[in-house]
Parts: sequence; C-alpha cells; structure tokens
Amino acid sequence: MPDAQAPTESTIDIPARLRAAGLRLVFVSGNFNVLHPGHLRLLSFAKECGDALIVGVHRDHSETVVRASLRLEAVRSIGFIDHAFLLDEAPESFIAKARPSIVVKGKEYEQRRNAEQAAVDAYGGTLIFGSGEVRFSSLDLLQRELLEMNFSTIRKPLDYPSRRGFALRDLSSVVERFRDLRVVVIGDLIVDEYVTCDPLGMSQEDPTIVVTPLRTDRFVGGAGIVAAHASGLGARVRYFSIVGNDEPAEFARRTLAAQGVDAVFLNDSSRPTTLKQRFRANGKTLLRVSHLRQHDASHEQTDELFERIIPALDEADLLVFSDFNYGCLPQALVDRLSRYGRERGLMMAADSQASSQMGDVSRFRDMHLLKPTEREARLAMQDFSSGLVVLADSLCVKARADHVLVTMGAEGLLVHARTTSGDARETDQLPAFNTAPKDVSGAGDCLLICTAMALAVKPDIWKAAYLGSIAAACQVSRVGNLPLTAEELALELSL
Repeated sequence: MPDAQAPTESTIDIPARLRAAGLRLVFVSGNFNVLHPGHLRLLSFAKECGDALIVGVHRDHSETVVRASLRLEAVRSIGFIDHAFLLDEAPESFIAKARPSIVVKGKEYEQRRNAEQAAVDAYGGTLIFGSGEVRFSSLDLLQRELLEMNFSTIRKPLDYPSRRGFALRDLSSVVERFRDLRVVVIGDLIVDEYVTCDPLGMSQEDPTIVVTPLRTDRFVGGAGIVAAHASGLGARVRYFSIVGNDEPAEFARRTLAAQGVDAVFLNDSSRPTTLKQRFRANGKTLLRVSHLRQHDASHEQTDELFERIIPALDEADLLVFSDFNYGCLPQALVDRLSRYGRERGLMMAADSQASSQMGDVSRFRDMHLLKPTEREARLAMQDFSSGLVVLADSLCVKARADHVLVTMGAEGLLVHARTTSGDARETDQLPAFNTAPKDVSGAGDCLLICTAMALAVKPDIWKAAYLGSIAAACQVSRVGNLPLTAEELALELSL
C-alpha cells in the first residue's frame, strides 16, 4: 500500500501542459492485456471526443495476464495518446480527483451500472459510451507502416563490391567509427506532416475525392532529418537553421533534442517554419500542401549564423550543407563557410534540392561530395541533352568537387569520383537497392549523410557510396522521416 501521506502516481502524474485552462481532458481506463484493434477503435474514438487523451492502465490483479509495466509500455507506444500511467486506485476515485471533462467506456457498458457516473455527475463531467468505428481497426497497420522497416525488399548487389575490392563485412567497421565523428549540419528546417485518411468516395456535388482523416503524424524533415540521421548513426551533431516563431519550430526543437541533436535556431518573424502536409490513403499520397516562404535570410541573420557556427566548425570533422532553397543559405553565407572549411581542411558535403523549386547545386564550391538528382544536375549545368557521365564530369569541374553522386530514382545511382591519384575521375553505377519502397521522399537525405560520414572516417568513395545506398534503402522501407540508427544499418549489413 502507498504511504498515506504521499499522493499516488495516478493522482499527480498528469503533466502541467495537459492541465491548461480550457483543455478538455478525456479519460479511459482498462487492463489492456493484449492490445488489439478493438482497443485502438475505442481509444481513437476517445481521442476525438476532446483535446487530450489520458489513459489509466490498471495495476496487476487477478484478471491481468501481462505484467503492468509491459501493458503500460504497449499503451504508451500508441502515438495519439497524450499521457498514459499506472492507475493505483479505482477509476471513479481518480476521476473524482482529476475531474476530466469526459470519461469514455466501451459501448458494452452502457446498460450496466457504472460507478464512474456518480463521479462525473458530482462535478459536471460527461460519461460517454462508444467503441469507435470499424475503420480504426487498421490503425495498428498504419503505425507499423510508419515505424517498421521491411528489410525483405532490400537487395544488395554483390558485383559492385567485387569489382571495387571490398566485402560487406568491411563496412561494419566503418559504421562503428561513426561514433567518433563530430558533424555540423546547416540548412532549411522542414516539418513533415502525414495525415492518414480513410477514402469515402467521390462527392455527389462535384468531382472531388472525399476523405476522413484518421490520424496525423509529424516528423522533422529537411536539413533537420539530415542532422537526426547523423545523430542516429552515432555522431555528435550540431545543427543550425533559421525558423519562424511558431509551434512547428517548437515541435522541431523538442524532437531534435530527443534525437540527440544540439539544434541552434535563429527566429525570423518574416517567415513561418516550413510545414509540408501529405494527405495519404491506402498507402498513397493524394495531396501535398506546403506552408512556406522562400526569401533569403537578411544580412544581419546570416552574419549572426556565421558567428555562431564557427566555434562548432573548429571542433568538427564534417560540415554538411543541406539546402532546400527556402532562404537559410544565401550565397554569401555559403561562400564564407566553404572558404573557412577549406582553409581548415574540413570534410564538406552538399545537397541542393530542386524538387518543386529552383536550385543550383554547383554554387557549393570545393565540396568533397555533391549529391544532386539528375534533374538538379541538369538544371545546374543548363544541359538537358548530354550523357550522364559527361554531365557529372562537367558538374565536378564547375563546382570543383571531388565526387558527385547523381541519383536517378528507380534507376539507382551514378558514382563519378576523383581517383586516388587526383588527376582523373572514374564512374560506376549502383542500382536501387530497395525493390518496393514505401516512401522515397527521405532517400536522398539518408544517402547524403551516410556517404559523407563514411568519407569522413576515410574509406574510399566506392565503399562510402555503397554504404550510403544501403542506408537509403533502409530509410525508404517505411513511411515518414525517422532517423536511421547505427543498429538498423548494422542489422541490414548482417543479413
């Protein structure tokens, strides 16, 4: 029995952010022996009834078959639950103390005597009975799609390592050395929001697809995920960017901190933090909506950014420019940083994306590694007819780059690299390693940072590009930008 003088966990363990005035708390309690679709339907229904969902998991008793700590861990893994805790007392006792606006129980309890009714009546709360809708039974599959990798769709070519003189086991030691790296990333922050929908059909009034949103998941994207990948792979990471003074920026701060990234953000009142929404149904993206501004940061902001990044560069092994052309990296700042890095002999890599906007990857001079798509390389060179090798070589010359990786989507990757003697370049090609990607949007970021980190620990470009391709294949095997970990990469190398 808990000490009579001390409040139990269930009495006090509601975060202050959830006790805000006017916030409608919804409370659900249960054993949750084995989470199943029925639980997900009920909890999803409860979430829609208010502003925040708190869940009490009963302590071990005669009807529980799984340890309380494991049952609580399972409930906490459900992304849309705001708070879950072990319930030390009868639900009606907790309700009387916590006074949630709404208490939800399953529909099967509606015709029974419910002790919770008197508790909510005493303070004007509401007891609602509902078990949710059938469509929510797929939420566990949606969660799996977002979080779990499917290694079975990854095919690693063996001819490339053979002709380049290395074995897959050689790459494991490279991954182990990632933890010794200090990495600095600079570039545009993006918050990616995935809204998973249930398609209802076509509107009868006009030719419009009608959907119902089931759940929303947010991820840090842009240069932020490049930094998070570097941290997940084991490096110590500093990340610098310019953001709006808004909630997406706060989300990114919290998320990056939890992912081990030391993020330094300068606030710019003239722009929002870039937010990209994807509305998805049945595993496909129906619509993308971008909330952004694309003007360059001011001279004062870039001067401040330069002064704050220099101490980090003095301790770094690798500098990565991750440019999405939303204004964080004006040319003057790029030139100052690349000149400083060149004078220090710092390993540098760059990517300048132009998927839905204009960009010029050749503006990043003296990089050890550039990673454009074929379209980005052709835009930079204004060359829409030459062969890929000629294109890659022209880009190397113009940007004074050591190595260029030209990505070609499902056709794989062209590696155009300076030879060890330094007076010539060689070319090789890698196919796409993942035969059934779920979400290709994060492939390039993962390829860039993993290849650059491999170069920073001194293997040759051929090993580095192969390892980066494995990392990209792992990343596209799930939906959403979650940082790749060294453990996940090592597991794929072992298969």
